[in-house]
Amino acid sequence: MSKITFLGAGSTVFAKNVLGDVMNTPALQGFELALFDIDAQRLQDSENMLNNLKKTANSTCVVKAYSDRKEALRGAKYVVNAIQVGGYDPCTITDFEIPKKYGLRQTIADTLGIGGIFRNLRTIPVMLDFAKDMREVCPDAWFFNYTNPMAVLTNVMNTHGGIQTVGLCHSVQVCVPHMFKHLGLDTEGVKAKIAGINHMAWLLEVSKDGVDLYPEIKRRAAEKQKEKHNDMVRYELMLRFGYYVTESSEHNAEYHPYFIKRNYPELIERFNIPLDEYPRRCVNQIERWKTMREELVNDRNLTHVRSHEYASYMMEAMETNNPFKIGGNVMNTGLITNLPKEACVEVPCLVDRNGITPTYVGDLPPQLAALNRTNINTQLLTIEAAMTRKKEHIYHAALLDPHTAAELSIDDIVALCDDLIEAHGDWLPKFN
Repeated sequence: MSKITFLGAGSTVFAKNVLGDVMNTPALQGFELALFDIDAQRLQDSENMLNNLKKTANSTCVVKAYSDRKEALRGAKYVVNAIQVGGYDPCTITDFEIPKKYGLRQTIADTLGIGGIFRNLRTIPVMLDFAKDMREVCPDAWFFNYTNPMAVLTNVMNTHGGIQTVGLCHSVQVCVPHMFKHLGLDTEGVKAKIAGINHMAWLLEVSKDGVDLYPEIKRRAAEKQKEKHNDMVRYELMLRFGYYVTESSEHNAEYHPYFIKRNYPELIERFNIPLDEYPRRCVNQIERWKTMREELVNDRNLTHVRSHEYASYMMEAMETNNPFKIGGNVMNTGLITNLPKEACVEVPCLVDRNGITPTYVGDLPPQLAALNRTNINTQLLTIEAAMTRKKEHIYHAALLDPHTAAELSIDDIVALCDDLIEAHGDWLPKFN
């Protein structure tokens, strides 16, 4: 029996989307859905939920929860990763509260910045443990990584883990539909090309019937900037740099040095930036789970409609050889020619029985490549820190981060890193 393993299966809502999709895919019937999580209660919740779903979907998939990770992985053909190391409490709280003492504010802190660096440093060792198990019990499996920070973790699994890995994110799928809806434009018949790095990929071309839609998009976006809305940072970046970016404004506010500034507090109001947004979402989610759990876990009549998540469509393409196109995070094997070859990039990819074939993009417009490189610098130094266990590279990663460097002095950045290392305690490996 072929096997799909889900690591972090206690993410019940996400497990419902991805594995519910699998149950609704004819080509994936009969697969074992192997669930693993370190939280036994959440694991059981997901198992119950999926068994209810299996009945209503009339699926022949077999749901099985494991307490042993290696056994969950043994013989897997596909592995879906959705873990979060350290959770909201204590690690996310630490990532936000300690920088705040230095006057450094964040919105999401799961990709770049000081929060992203430390999320990487505590996650990479766990991911490399997965890779070690996989090399032993399922060396040919595809690893579908949904965990942030996407670019760094996907890079590490490919470069140091020895596991064929693709990073999957929602931001490419929803980029054009969300923007067009906000600007009152119709997506019917629209052609789009997107490439860059995760959370900072660019809508390079957008046209309909051979007509470039960018002039009209920019005209409408400039009008929208006269009133408050939730996408002000992205529209500002597009109007200044010429292209729309895939990930949300609250994320992009902290990827650049222009928006969250102690000396210009009025920018927060002007660009409608939600500081501490991620902790707020975490608290709401924890609260919502109390009522949602009953509906999701114990509903015998639970149903599911196939979602827009890439995973099931990719597995289906690999099983049937009917090609499917994704925006995937892969190593830069000459795909984007003016970004470093060591970087993980987000480009259109073709999925079929041969696996994942990324497409060649060429040069990005120079200003976009430059913005990407500011983020790649921190990503690569974070990997260096994780792999060498040298504390100096943690400092380098933080010193090169655009937002952190724009706000703090060298001494403060080093002190902040030391405080975060101490506060994280055993959540981090030891650094020299």
